[in-house]
Amino acid sequence: MGDSGDLASAYNDDSVLFRVLRHLGWDSLVDIGYFTLPTLPIVVLAGPAPFQRRLARRSLALLDARPGQLVLDAGCGRGDTTARLGAAGCRALGVDIQPAQIDQARRRFGDSARFAVADATALPDQAAEIPLTDGSFDRVHCLEAAFHFGHEGRRSFLSESFRLLRPGGRLVLVDVTSRTDQPIETLDPNGLVRETWRFDDIEPYERYPLTASAAGFTTRRILDWTTPVLHRAAQLCALFAGTASTRAGRRALCVRWPGLRTLDARDWDEAIAVVRAHRAIGRVTRYTAYVLDKPAYGAADVAPEQGSTPAP
Repeated sequence: MGDSGDLASAYNDDSVLFRVLRHLGWDSLVDIGYFTLPTLPIVVLAGPAPFQRRLARRSLALLDARPGQLVLDAGCGRGDTTARLGAAGCRALGVDIQPAQIDQARRRFGDSARFAVADATALPDQAAEIPLTDGSFDRVHCLEAAFHFGHEGRRSFLSESFRLLRPGGRLVLVDVTSRTDQPIETLDPNGLVRETWRFDDIEPYERYPLTASAAGFTTRRILDWTTPVLHRAAQLCALFAGTASTRAGRRALCVRWPGLRTLDARDWDEAIAVVRAHRAIGRVTRYTAYVLDKPAYGAADVAPEQGSTPAP
């Protein structure tokens, strides 16, 4: 999983973007959010949290997890999605490589789920006293975390998930993907986006199912959430950057979100530069949800489920 030490120190106030997002309302969730055009104005009133929760609900719904099932939430962050699984009656285990995130998850949600510091691309024999043995889990969930892993790490994660799942189990993998094989360095020449989110590359959209198939999975569904996630977020980012580019605009933002008053002029300029760098990468990225099933039968006689939605 890339440089684990580097990633372990991410998602905190070392990044001006994360300081801004925290003041805007990021809390237990750190995903982008699922936005619809009619509801965009609500962001000004409620901040991003309702849209982040909507994305989490959509991702978890694809799992079709049932009460009593054992579910691994890989890259669980601050634990919100793991806690939702626990509240639904699942035996939920959240793992994340960042100790600070797991500490927050335990404080907030330790009564409804278990959490452990672990690398999802190279899982230990057990985590939070739960054995991670072959075929022991019913579901694996990974929301907006695998882009951190690097290509080899993503391949390892798919193999680990396949090993961990029982026959008939399911992996839901939701990730930022690339429309092309264009090197990320050409799109982010100053490294502003890569440094903010601590990643080295983005998996091409069409390569994920091939890598999943090589691990043994059957691709049941592929959903393109690019417009409600990336495109709508880009519109909001453009609005923020435009408003923050003037003194009057910054004052207005500080009236709505008083925490932004802690930013100085250099912070504002850096935040605007980072937002604009994201927009450049956004033109060649997608946001994709993959529903991957471990066959319930041998590879030679897989029986397709009724009512499945084929991948395009």
